[in-house]
Amino acid sequence: MKNRILVCAMVAVLLLAAGCANKGETTEQANVTFNQGEQKNKTIEFVEVIHFHRTSQCWTCQTVGAYAEETMKTYFAKEVASGKIVFKHLNTDLAENYDIFKKYNATTPSLCIGVYSNDGFHAEENTNVWYKVNDKEDYMTYLKAIIEKRLIGEVE
Repeated sequence: MKNRILVCAMVAVLLLAAGCANKGETTEQANVTFNQGEQKNKTIEFVEVIHFHRTSQCWTCQTVGAYAEETMKTYFAKEVASGKIVFKHLNTDLAENYDIFKKYNATTPSLCIGVYSNDGFHAEENTNVWYKVNDKEDYMTYLKAIIEKRLIGEVE
């Protein structure tokens, strides 16, 4: 447990030192929790996974995006090919990405997951991936489980 706390603290310090810290943007998220009855009636149109980043990225920022992309290619190639999952790297320094960045109410850098369903759009920023960048297998296993839940309508 102490090692995990130490790793988390080191990641936070690295992010701040590398200039990747959020500069006054909000971290509030429009997270929605569904009960079991609602999940059964939910039809998922598609899931969007977006790695939001700036032009200049530190190692940790690059790793979050690279591991997310590898997770999609390794476990969800069929879903990506069919459009059931959409994966993107979006540079928040580019004006053309502003609307989607605001739609997610995201911070930069971040990994966000959007679920589009017959019930509407539900966005979340997943901060847990930042604590897993030093263990690629753990990161990919964790993200795979989260994406599988979103594909069946489990939204937090």
